[in-house]
Amino acid sequence: MVTGLAFAATAVASLFAQATLKRFTERRTPHLLAWTVSLAMFALASAALATGASTGWDRGTFRAFYLLGAVLNVPWLALGTVYLLFGTTAGRRAQWALVGFSGLAAGVLLSAPMGPVPRDEIPVGKDVFDAFPRVLAAVGSGVGALVILIGALWSAGHYARARHEPGAGRRAGANLLIALGTLVLAQHLAGEGARQGVDHLDARRALVASERPCAVRRQLVGSGRSSGLGDDERHYCLAGPGVALSDHRDLGHVGMGQEDVFHLGRVDVEPGHDDQVLGPVDAPAPTC
Repeated sequence: MVTGLAFAATAVASLFAQATLKRFTERRTPHLLAWTVSLAMFALASAALATGASTGWDRGTFRAFYLLGAVLNVPWLALGTVYLLFGTTAGRRAQWALVGFSGLAAGVLLSAPMGPVPRDEIPVGKDVFDAFPRVLAAVGSGVGALVILIGALWSAGHYARARHEPGAGRRAGANLLIALGTLVLAQHLAGEGARQGVDHLDARRALVASERPCAVRRQLVGSGRSSGLGDDERHYCLAGPGVALSDHRDLGHVGMGQEDVFHLGRVDVEPGHDDQVLGPVDAPAPTC
């Protein structure tokens, strides 16, 4: 299912990129060129998604998917909005800033250390990359989405006031749909920081002597990643008889095998009884 949708998205985005490029060659308007670059990035990111979903994910495929889809796609789409709303001078300044940001992001994503990449499912950025690549994605997509939202709302208001013009109502509705889609995207990006997608229980595993029976997350051996926020909701470890399952929801450190705040793992050993009392008063004391 994912593979088919990804191939379809690649084909559609390629057709749109070709259409906007044709219009750019005819009109030479810079916003069309920005949209062409964004659509081309979207097509390449969709192709990476189709490749990973069909043949299995690896580090190179996910780097391309994350760079083009999560970091750079939305900012280049927003650049077209900047050209339309603020004119050529502001657009060119934003374009040069975006070119620098794109070079920085490309260098970081191509050289950033990565954790284990699952082969049979779509990887999640926070489980694979350290903080800096994810910050670039949040800044690029967040600022870009805000610019697109402002531009769509402004355009919707403009066409709503010009209802007498042919097609004004249709264009106002289209811009409202763009604004709605941007809000959904922004909400999704905001929720990626510290949460989990679904509730899950501790996986079954053998109880090893002298070790705690459960842990917040599996330890990522050899990943070399720094700790970060992760949200975990599940049943707690082996509740006592008659005690209901607790709702264990906390922000733990990603990459740690287990974590218990202010819980010192230890074994309670009762000391042997050693009663010492005074001897009888009239007991003779040995002399040397």
